[in-house]
Amino acid sequence: MTTHTIDRDGVQIVYDVHPGPADRTPLLLSHGYGASRRMWDGNVDALSTTRTIITWDMRGHGDSAAPDDQSAYSHEATVADMAAILDAVGAPTAAVGGLSLGGFMSLDFYRSHPQRACCLLLFDTGPGFNSDASRQRWNDYAMGLAEQQATSAPGLARAARGMLAQQDAGVIRSLADVRVPTLVLVGADDEPFLAAADYMAATIPAAEKVVLDDAGHAANIDQPKAFNDAVLAFLDRCR
Repeated sequence: MTTHTIDRDGVQIVYDVHPGPADRTPLLLSHGYGASRRMWDGNVDALSTTRTIITWDMRGHGDSAAPDDQSAYSHEATVADMAAILDAVGAPTAAVGGLSLGGFMSLDFYRSHPQRACCLLLFDTGPGFNSDASRQRWNDYAMGLAEQQATSAPGLARAARGMLAQQDAGVIRSLADVRVPTLVLVGADDEPFLAAADYMAATIPAAEKVVLDDAGHAANIDQPKAFNDAVLAFLDRCR
């Protein structure tokens, strides 16, 4: 494994490359809100037996920079960071996946760069909300987190306001346009995201759903072997 840093207009973004066979596209994994690339530590050894795995820290998280400017945190900036990482490793296309916020950003990445994703892997995540009222409740939750973290973790607070919060229904309304194989995986005990998993699996044309028993919101950590087996089985069909 090697650790790298790219400069995104003065914001340092840190990512790891776990090398694997070069005859398949790499897998870019994005973590959940409040976590870091280290959340994949129990998965990368198994997954990298079949392809290179790239893990990274979003703005305000882990070892990446936490700029003071609130405008530096957005869905658009996050998608651009993901594209820049793929550019840096010389990957015109990749399997793109993530957990929770990372899964939502993977969908948003596909919406912006459909030609760069050969497949999608969506773990314990949701696609946003069609309802303005539901989106507002989510945003109230995000802003509450930001208030709690404003002093102790200001970078996470800014990420909650700019990245966890959602502005519109663009991602959820794009699901029917996804044209690549998609794995929707959710922990059986992750009750807040079970309905979202059902909705994505029913709406994305080439989606398949896997439910992991005895797993909650961090299914990859709760059941690493079952998670790895499910991901590897899916990736076997995603060159």
